[in-house]
Amino acid sequence: MSVSSASSASSNPTEPTATSFSASFSARHIGPRPSEQAKMVAECGFDSLDALVAAAVPSAIRSQDELRLPPPVSERQAIAELRELARKNRPMTQMIGLGYYDTVTPAVIRRNVLENPAWYTAYTPYQPEISQGRLEALLNFQTMVSDLTGLTTANASLLDEGTAVAEAMMLMRRVSKATSRTLVVDAECLPQTIAVVRTRAQQVGIDVDVRDLSRGLPEEFFGVVVQYPGVSGVLRQPDFYHRIGEAAKAAKALYCMAADLLALTLLTPPGEFGADVAAGTTQRFGVPLGYGGPHAGYLAVRSGLERSLPGRLVGVSIDAAGAPAYRLALQTREQHIRREKATSNICTAQVLLAVMAAMYAVYHGPDGLRGIAERVHGHAATLAAALRAGGVDVVHEHFFDTVLARVPGRADAVLAAARDAGINLGRVDADHVRVACDEVTTPEVVDAVLGAFGIEATSESRIRSALPEGLQRTSEYLTHEVFHTYRSETAMLRYLRKLADFDYALDRGMIPLGSCTMKLNATTEMEPITWPEFTNIHPFAPAEDAAGYRELIDQLSRWLAEVTGYDSVSLQPNAGSQGELAGLLAIRAYHRANGQPERDVCLIPSSAHGTNAASAVLAGMRVVVVACTSNGDVDLDDLRKKVDAHRDTLAAIMVTYPSTHGVYETGIAELAEIVHEAGGQVYVDGANLNALLGIAKPGEFGGDVSHLNLHKTFCIPHGGGGPGVGPVAARAHLAPYLPNHPLVPDAGPETGIGPIAAAPFGSASILPISWAYVRMMGSAGLTEATKVAVLNANYVAARLAPHYPVLYTGQNGLVAHECILDLRELTKQTGVTVEDVAKRLIDYGFHAPTMSFPVAGTLMVEPTESEDLAELDRFCEAMIAIRREIDEVAAGTWSVEDSPLRNAPHTAEQLTGEWSLPYDRRTAVYPGRTTPQGKYWSPVRRVESAYGDRNLVCSCPPVSSYESAGASS
Repeated sequence: MSVSSASSASSNPTEPTATSFSASFSARHIGPRPSEQAKMVAECGFDSLDALVAAAVPSAIRSQDELRLPPPVSERQAIAELRELARKNRPMTQMIGLGYYDTVTPAVIRRNVLENPAWYTAYTPYQPEISQGRLEALLNFQTMVSDLTGLTTANASLLDEGTAVAEAMMLMRRVSKATSRTLVVDAECLPQTIAVVRTRAQQVGIDVDVRDLSRGLPEEFFGVVVQYPGVSGVLRQPDFYHRIGEAAKAAKALYCMAADLLALTLLTPPGEFGADVAAGTTQRFGVPLGYGGPHAGYLAVRSGLERSLPGRLVGVSIDAAGAPAYRLALQTREQHIRREKATSNICTAQVLLAVMAAMYAVYHGPDGLRGIAERVHGHAATLAAALRAGGVDVVHEHFFDTVLARVPGRADAVLAAARDAGINLGRVDADHVRVACDEVTTPEVVDAVLGAFGIEATSESRIRSALPEGLQRTSEYLTHEVFHTYRSETAMLRYLRKLADFDYALDRGMIPLGSCTMKLNATTEMEPITWPEFTNIHPFAPAEDAAGYRELIDQLSRWLAEVTGYDSVSLQPNAGSQGELAGLLAIRAYHRANGQPERDVCLIPSSAHGTNAASAVLAGMRVVVVACTSNGDVDLDDLRKKVDAHRDTLAAIMVTYPSTHGVYETGIAELAEIVHEAGGQVYVDGANLNALLGIAKPGEFGGDVSHLNLHKTFCIPHGGGGPGVGPVAARAHLAPYLPNHPLVPDAGPETGIGPIAAAPFGSASILPISWAYVRMMGSAGLTEATKVAVLNANYVAARLAPHYPVLYTGQNGLVAHECILDLRELTKQTGVTVEDVAKRLIDYGFHAPTMSFPVAGTLMVEPTESEDLAELDRFCEAMIAIRREIDEVAAGTWSVEDSPLRNAPHTAEQLTGEWSLPYDRRTAVYPGRTTPQGKYWSPVRRVESAYGDRNLVCSCPPVSSYESAGASS
């Protein structure tokens, strides 16, 4: 449906229109009612919401025109339009392969994880005490990957297989003792992986040598990547994989195997070949195709490399009572520690999809997974035998699930015949067809494929294995009890419910995280993501199979361009960090095209998010830090000095707007002029776009390129730390350098930078969420949401300012959509830390605000527009009550060590034991207005992170330790 036709109002006179406040979606998305807004505006010292916004937002950046979007529709209408788009897609039996396979999501997992707000509205587990459920699920994921790969430590997921291998490349470059800058890549690697690796390698001076490894390796290289099995389906003899490992060791290089986890249930794991690293995807473990994503990639390493792992890593530690507890370990938020020295810019994971994959393994167990793999292999072997019997040349004798058939000059005819039967096969060239079997392959599908080749179905029922002699797996895997316990649906359901109950998510209450925008993810927005018309599309299927997707992508791209003031948008980046990288690579390509490759300096304010510096380095840029003034603004005098010093090599400045400090800086237009005058480009980080929609556009007040966080401003849920989507938007002169894709030529400009993600449209299956949000909100709704986000933040700041200093404010003493509460002086006076306040908020029934970012010793609060006055007041009253507790410490009523602040969070188990604390049990667990009804109980006491880092354990511990803690599993 076109935008113009989608704009029409309902023709049903009995259906409430979206212009009626009570019936509009925006009225349900925005928390405070008009009467509540009036009270809040008065608390802030204004007589109207518009007056407050006018006082907060500099007039120089204000847009003069309303957003040109279709009029908003009701939830019913939005679903009807999405149904029409979905019907334009053509789900087929997908046998294309290329690392993407159809799979069966167990209904108990689909309904109780993917469709469950207790899982999909949770945040990254930076507060581990209230994240024990998803941390345990991620520990299951790490254990699954570690066991199947035969390597010691696996991380908690990466974005997809292509980026996982690219991260493996950077890891190998960092730790290898070889002096070479060459990465050797197996010609049998997935083509999209090779392309992503090339995109990333080019920027940091790495040479990529793609070759047939059967012909040997070069004398010098720092790393080698082997696909296992190969993209053509081939499995080599065991000595081949051993030789690669021996050659890598001799060259002081590292060995990475990009391995199929389902195949590893039958095949010798990478660790037994001497691999240092394994990378890949867990998509075929119950995660739908979804036109390419989101899917959870994986990365695993041998012992000794765990401290170089990028991404998230869950570890086992203990809590204050000595009981086992989980938390993020080691390099968590590496970018904030190492910044421009970081070797990865990824600051999150694909948690929701990793949980699904892990639970798929829990659901099936090792025997079930092996049974699936044997059926898949059996179908492929049967197909190959029948093809040979019918006179078709099968190229490889040994394979797992993929058969490569040689049909001279007939490939297109075979593909066409298969499509007539509802099956997509893989075209290699005019002479070769690839057929990939998977979990949904049946004997009837095999017969239909044979028919496409012009061969009658075979009656042969027993086909010998096509696995090479000596390559069959003999080692055990998934031996932990969690993979053997939950066999009935009752048991599985209760396990998922138990873990969800351990966690705090948006379904329980506000998550006031600054910089993270934890707003409502409406059910109507979420509904389409499990429709088969969206889930069952292969990312490399013919374009006509994805006509509905293409129309949705085109509409959403144009809407995002409109609301940001840019000319072109790419939806390919599947995380905010990847959007950052794509934008910076576009700038680098633009300068090169203009004959100025020497422009490689990226100016970054000292307050910036750590991924900014890391992304700049990965884009081949040199980072120069620009100072901030005492009020948090970018120091324009220092900016001028830095620009003058690097005038001839200046590439760009990265600036977040509103600022990382949550303020509308008045000098943003002048900043852009200074950089532009010197020939640089302005990158506006879109992390805080929730304070701009409908009010100001980055592309109009000086930005040349931005990434947008669809998992923030545009309602895609965080899912416990992923999925994310980070589209990149650019003005016309940078548009030719946005990402493209070698397998889907029309997925981006011909002159583009190459792929930034494995799939041409990134995490396409969750784009309907943002489409629905924009479609139902319309111009007025988006603008109103921004105004209320600003109102909510200023209301919190006004109420809490008498109790906690608000660190930074903009013009007229106002903040943007978030505020920073400064606890540093209180800490000096009393010893009560920002962590104490964060943990004490758990007892009051809240997730803490962002701790110590962007300023150590502070809390950054972002309430979003979705929280109503009652919830805002509940939070403010909790913070005020905590301030009174701090005053009790200052007065000497309690020592800080014996205070309810330092001992928070308090658990139910703690209440049943000996009580020697100087405050009573009710003060501990029912502070302030907290009541027994609906009380959230932390399952563990405060987690000791340092213990876990000293005693690193990143896979499931013995069951007895769970049971002794009374925890789970």
